[in-house]
Amino acid sequence: MRFGLFIPQGWRHDLVGIAPDRQWAVMHDLAQHADDGPWESIWVYDHFHTVPVPSEEATHEAWTLMSAFGATTKRVRLGQMCTCMSYRNPAYLAKVASTIDAISGGRVEMGIGGGWYEHEWRAYGYGFPGVKERLGRLREGVDIMRQAWATGEATLDGEYYQVDGARVWPKPLQEDGIPLWVAGGGEKVTLRIAAQYARYTNFGGDPATFAAKSDILRGHCDELGTDFDAITRSANYSTVIGSTEAEVRERLARIDARVRPYLGDEVADRFMAEYDGAIGVGTPEQIVERMREVQALGLGYAIHYFPEAAYDRSGIELFEREVVPALR
Repeated sequence: MRFGLFIPQGWRHDLVGIAPDRQWAVMHDLAQHADDGPWESIWVYDHFHTVPVPSEEATHEAWTLMSAFGATTKRVRLGQMCTCMSYRNPAYLAKVASTIDAISGGRVEMGIGGGWYEHEWRAYGYGFPGVKERLGRLREGVDIMRQAWATGEATLDGEYYQVDGARVWPKPLQEDGIPLWVAGGGEKVTLRIAAQYARYTNFGGDPATFAAKSDILRGHCDELGTDFDAITRSANYSTVIGSTEAEVRERLARIDARVRPYLGDEVADRFMAEYDGAIGVGTPEQIVERMREVQALGLGYAIHYFPEAAYDRSGIELFEREVVPALR
């Protein structure tokens, strides 16, 4: 199994209480820690407003961070989980990604999806089209990006995007172009796009969901004549780890106390419920046992989000010592 680490950027209220002029230092230091450690990649979310409710707290922009990380790290690969296709013109996005690939020495991953956070769509003037249009934009955008990275330019007279000789020079440094991670579990469209184009997928990481989506992905691959086994399947895990169950409870209590003043009681209760029974919440032994079950179903890449990361790195370090070696 391969491992990625989310860097807190504020989206999940994970920089609250840290002054804006200190936030980049926190993100940079964690990226440096990952660069020096066992992580294959670092990740951010592509969102503009905080979740589960929009607030005045920070949400740093994903592709700006990709450029900064590209210039300040040496080894780890750089990803977003996942870029919303409709937030940027896909030819422009292909050029941004190619530039950052050059800055980073060929380390960019392209996580891409149809998008879902209605509040920020409307706030930024993108409207909020239905699922059919969002996924249609995803399909056309992927086509444009693949053309651009393979040939240095893209042309498409699509239903949603029209580009005519859009040039993307230099092309990415990576010989086969920037790897595509098609994120989402939509069974009829998203997983079919993944079967056709993706080197990686990213969908639900609990055993039942993972097995079901994997079967559907395999069916699309069989129909399209693509190689199911060539696609690395990944999942994201919110992770709170402690040496004992009592320590896990203490860590969860500290997270609760940190976010509750910003979210209010009702929203904070929903926010914290995400961690109840989660695969990534527990002692090292518990997490390894649960993740081995999904690994046996074909999970090849686990991307972990530590809600404490900006304040306390000890959970990450415990995970590095006891979980990564057991699963790698």
